[in-house]
Amino acid sequence: MIECAVDLEEFKMQEYQGGCHCGALGIIYRTNIDPLYWRLRHDGCSFCRRHGVVGTSDPAGNLSVNIGNPTKVQYYRFAHRSADFLICGECGVFVAAITDTAHGKRAVINARVLDGVSLNWASVVNVHFDGESPLQRDERRSLHWTPVLT
Repeated sequence: MIECAVDLEEFKMQEYQGGCHCGALGIIYRTNIDPLYWRLRHDGCSFCRRHGVVGTSDPAGNLSVNIGNPTKVQYYRFAHRSADFLICGECGVFVAAITDTAHGKRAVINARVLDGVSLNWASVVNVHFDGESPLQRDERRSLHWTPVLT
């Protein structure tokens, strides 16, 4: 883990906008973590590998999803069918995965879809969640994924 020389509490909540390539599916990610210190991860699942996803989340932040045209959004579920993967049906970009937890909706964001953010791509870690039970998966997402504003 990267150690930060500055007090992370001093970094104020920032908004990062992004979305799919054609603009049909947009997001606003709010976090008080400096992008240099975002926890970036590459999930070992076949979906994320094939899409080149670099996920990030902040349980103290939040995410807004803006769907300009609902008919262009595909909600894909696979494996445990416990999360909706938001994919633009027009341009094919995966933007985020959203799930319902005991603490409300939570999301993991594809950091690659955020506009104008300089990220430390060398800090991306490989993670594997294949051995999790459904309960363990729900607990991890409740604790670590970003709350979704409705």
